[in-house]
Amino acid sequence: MTAESGRLPLAKPVIGARERELVDSVLASGQLSLGPMLARFERAWAERIGVRNAIACSSGTAGLHMCLHAAGIGPGDEVITSSFSFVASANAVLFTGADVVFAEVDPLTFNMDPAAVEAAITPRTKAIVIVDIFGYPANIPALLDIANRHGLAVIEDACQTIDGAYDGKKLGTWGHPAVYGFYANKQLTTAEGGIILTDDDDLALLLKSLANQGRSDDGAWLVHSRLGFNYRLSDVHAAIGVAQLERLDDMLAGRARAAQWYQDRVASIPGVAPMYEGDQERSWFVYAPRLDEGIDRDAVIGHLDHLGVSAKPYLPCIHLQPFYREEFGYAPGVLPVTEAISASTIALPFFPEMTEAQVEQVTTALASVLADMSVAAGA
Repeated sequence: MTAESGRLPLAKPVIGARERELVDSVLASGQLSLGPMLARFERAWAERIGVRNAIACSSGTAGLHMCLHAAGIGPGDEVITSSFSFVASANAVLFTGADVVFAEVDPLTFNMDPAAVEAAITPRTKAIVIVDIFGYPANIPALLDIANRHGLAVIEDACQTIDGAYDGKKLGTWGHPAVYGFYANKQLTTAEGGIILTDDDDLALLLKSLANQGRSDDGAWLVHSRLGFNYRLSDVHAAIGVAQLERLDDMLAGRARAAQWYQDRVASIPGVAPMYEGDQERSWFVYAPRLDEGIDRDAVIGHLDHLGVSAKPYLPCIHLQPFYREEFGYAPGVLPVTEAISASTIALPFFPEMTEAQVEQVTTALASVLADMSVAAGA
C-alpha cells in the first residue's frame, strides 16, 4: 500500500448527526454562552463521575491553571509534576509564577514514581500535579499519602484519562480536583474544552467565578468580586460534549477493542514492546508502544509515512522542550528514565471506529519496516 491509496490518520473524532442536532439547537436558541446547554453538560459529568460539582472550562490547560490559582500557588512556590506529559501540565504551573520541579517516572506505568516525588520535596514545595499519562491512572493512594504528610495541595491532570479510575474509584472522587481535557483526539471531544471535577462546593463556586472573569458568586450582572480569567466553555462546545457523552461508553469500548487488537499483534513483532497492562484499568487514549533501544524511531516513522500510516514521536519530554531548555537550562541526562521512555515511544493510528483490518494494516507495515531496517543494519 502507498500513501496515495488511503492514509490512516493518527486520530479521528467521532462526529455525527446528534452533535449537529444539538449544536443547531444552541444556534437556534440565540444563547451561545452561559446557557442551559453548558449547565446540562456539567450536570451530566457530575452524575457520571459521582461528584457534586463539574465546572466546564475552555481547555484542560485552563482547568489546571485555575485549580493551581485557587490553591494559592504563586511566585516562590514549587510544584512537582511529570516531564513525561503534554507541555500544559508544567505550563499551568508557570502561569502562576511558581517553579516547576520534575520527578522521575515509573518505567512501566510512565507515571510519576512516588519515591521520586517524595525525594523532590523541599521547604518551597506547595503542590503536586498528578499526571495520568496515556490513560493509565497514577498511583493515587501513594501520592496522596505523600501530599497529606507534607501538607501539599494536589491537582490531578487526568486530561488523558477521561472517565478513568484507580482501584475502581473514579478520578475526581479522591478528595482533590481532577481535570479532563476534550481536545479533538481525546476519548470525548468538545473540539476545545475541559472540565474540573470536585466534591468541594466552595472550590466549585470559586472556579466558576474564576472561569467567568471573577464574576460575583451571586451572579450579579457585570459585578466582579475577584480577578478572574476568560476560561468559559461556550454552549456550542458544550452541545458537542453532551452528544459525545451520550455515547462515551461505546467510544471507550471501541478504543479498548482496537487496543486489544494492537496488543495481540505487537507482542509478536521483534523490536517492539506492547503497552503496559497492570492492575489498573486504562482509559485508552493513544496506542504508543516502545521500540527497542537502538532502533531509529524517526526512520521508522518516515518509512511508515511512505506506506500511508501516520505515526509520531510521543511524548517529548517537557524539560527538553526548547523553551524549558532556554529558560531553565535543562539538558539531556537530568531524568534518564523519562528520557529513555520519551525517546522510544511511537504513537500509531488509534481511534474508536478503527477496524481490525486497519490495525492489521498498521502492524503489518510496522513489522515490515523493522524487519527491513534490521536486515539493512546487519548488511
